[in-house]
Amino acid sequence: MSPLLRRGQAGAKLRVPIPAALLDVLRDGPAPLAPRRRAGDGALEVALVVPQFRRGSGGHATIANLVRALEARGHALSLWVADDEGRHAGESEAQTAELWEEFFGPVRAAVRTSLEAWAGADVVVATGWQTVPRVLTLPGAGARAYLVQDHEPEFYATSAERDWATWTYGQGLHCVCASPWLAELVSDRYGASATPFDLGVDHDRYRALPTHRRDDLVLFYARAVTPRRAVPLGVLALQELHRRRPGVEIALFGEARELQTPFPHRHLGVLPGDRLAHAYASAAVGVVLSLTNPSLVPTEMLACGLPVVDVASDAMQATFGPEGPVLLAEPDPLALCAAIERLLDDLVERADRSRAGTELVAARTWAAAGEQVERGLRAALSAAGL
Repeated sequence: MSPLLRRGQAGAKLRVPIPAALLDVLRDGPAPLAPRRRAGDGALEVALVVPQFRRGSGGHATIANLVRALEARGHALSLWVADDEGRHAGESEAQTAELWEEFFGPVRAAVRTSLEAWAGADVVVATGWQTVPRVLTLPGAGARAYLVQDHEPEFYATSAERDWATWTYGQGLHCVCASPWLAELVSDRYGASATPFDLGVDHDRYRALPTHRRDDLVLFYARAVTPRRAVPLGVLALQELHRRRPGVEIALFGEARELQTPFPHRHLGVLPGDRLAHAYASAAVGVVLSLTNPSLVPTEMLACGLPVVDVASDAMQATFGPEGPVLLAEPDPLALCAAIERLLDDLVERADRSRAGTELVAARTWAAAGEQVERGLRAALSAAGL
């Protein structure tokens, strides 16, 4: 037997993530709904089924902020972790809950890793395509909803995952979507009912600070594990920027491991919120690339008065306006480099965009987002006939 074959046999088996309960729902269909509470009646019991998580996940941070906002509105929340990847294997439920709090802040909601304590809910909410099959099979739910933070089929090349993600939008769950653009997309393309909400900002944390803002610092959101953030495109744009302006300092954040780049840069890693706000308040230009729905990052940058360069995608134009505070450029490294240079050179435009950005996001709070999401949950109850 060859050494290579022996090493392969001795190693750990390759785990292929498969959505839990997918076969069950395909074979047996969804569990019947169990009427519990009318759409307009008082506080709700809301159960959110969430995928496995890790530090720095913007999607889970949004979920945590929405949980806190709904709890502040008097609703009772619970979180149920569907770990299809085995990321939390070996953790106790208490350890998983501690990690959730460490990564995303405290919530009153219980964090569960097992469905043994499942007792139903007024509304059960899927929060990613992988969680939809499990939500469809849970008994004792008055209604089902789907917190849609992005168009997830675009996360994948041609694959089973792409097909399954597409399938989820046709399963009758009312979609609560993280932008009007996204709500329109799932409604028009898949015929799903949808309610939009705007991503919020923690304005106590993300705000203009009495910090010296440097004229020669560009801050790039380089979360390479998330392909839709187009990190290779941003690296090429910054490579050209460094060639043209070697004196401009470039700082990368959002990724735990330092990226290898063809230009010198400062590696900031995954920053906690307070340090992130300080970084936003210190730079001249922020660069975020949003090929699908925008992340939390551009909104938080704007709240700190940081002018932002992003790609001129349909989602960005719908969310911030084609002539809004974010300087939009074609998804081309030279066009992006030119946009960064334009802001570096024009102090007046930077100031104008900074002012326009803080004005635009002033009303985008997590309290407001919680109110919008609550409307979506009640719409799910109405769609269920309650």
